[in-house]
Amino acid sequence: MALASFSAPSFSLHFSPRSPFPLSTSSLSSRRTARFPPSAPLSTPAIFASAHGNGAGGGRGAGGGGGGGGDDEAEDRNRNREEALLVLAQAGRPLENLQADLAAAIQSGRVPAAIVQRLFELEKSAVFRWLLNFGGFRERLLADDLFLTKVAIECGVGIFTKTAAELEKRKEKFSKELDFVCADVIMAIVADFMLVWLPAPTVSLRPPLAVSAGTIAKFFYGCPENAFQVALAGTSYTLIQRIGAIVRNGAKLFAVGTGASLIGTGVTNALINARKVVDKSFAAEAEDVPVISTSIAYGVYMAVSSNLRYQILAGIIEQRILEPLLHQQKLILSAICFAVRTGNTFLGSLLWVDYARWVGVQRSRD
Repeated sequence: MALASFSAPSFSLHFSPRSPFPLSTSSLSSRRTARFPPSAPLSTPAIFASAHGNGAGGGRGAGGGGGGGGDDEAEDRNRNREEALLVLAQAGRPLENLQADLAAAIQSGRVPAAIVQRLFELEKSAVFRWLLNFGGFRERLLADDLFLTKVAIECGVGIFTKTAAELEKRKEKFSKELDFVCADVIMAIVADFMLVWLPAPTVSLRPPLAVSAGTIAKFFYGCPENAFQVALAGTSYTLIQRIGAIVRNGAKLFAVGTGASLIGTGVTNALINARKVVDKSFAAEAEDVPVISTSIAYGVYMAVSSNLRYQILAGIIEQRILEPLLHQQKLILSAICFAVRTGNTFLGSLLWVDYARWVGVQRSRD
């Protein structure tokens, strides 16, 4: 059983393959004893959570984290490099045959051996092998081999749950407010993919920043993709950097939500005008959806409500709770993720209707 030792001002957690909860053993030595055996199976979650006492912010040139704990972190990276190269040697895969960003991350010690083993498992599938050629998919699939399943869940159930939520909220007014329903569903479908993509935990494969990079760029470079994601051994995130992840994703989701709403409300207005031509009685009660105000309102909703809900869902509920408990039962894990994400999508639809009416971009029709 692998153990993790504590040393001030640093600590690390390791999920044992025989227990879903972190195990720890006190140690008076500052040297960490947690190791990942190169020959361990893929189902062993070789993910270590690292945190350090230094609360200073700022990005780090070569990795995905920041903060202090330099000696321990350097030791972790050296161990990562040795074990990852050993796994490559055992598989007969030269480092030069890997993608450039992945090879550089392994050489710098940012990628543990477990991630290399996951790469080999993913490459057995033709679909995953093709997706691994794209940097964004590569970072996310290496961190979570169920990432594609979660994308399918979110997009697949989105249209049904959002329509059901609209029906639940609007009840007998559903048909009268069908233009609003269309706008909401179209906006949701466009945004669903990004709601999975942006908050998804990643294995950072980004190259070092240029020396001339500004302070803001350096800070956000060191922030994780998900504020609550587990840090790999050799990487750490300060509290400020985790907050920065929420701010950065919020800004991105504001842009996504506003753009999706522009598309959705534009299509809805076109449908309203077409119905006015066919049904003269509808012209008296129908009105165009306000494009600009609705788009800005939806962008704010995505940046705040959706951002926080999906960060918590991906970083805490799935990665920190469900995956350690069910990492060897992928089918059960997928089913529970399906249920949780379906509930979250339905909740989001209910919240949007209330929010839209509260800010005045949608009015209830009698």
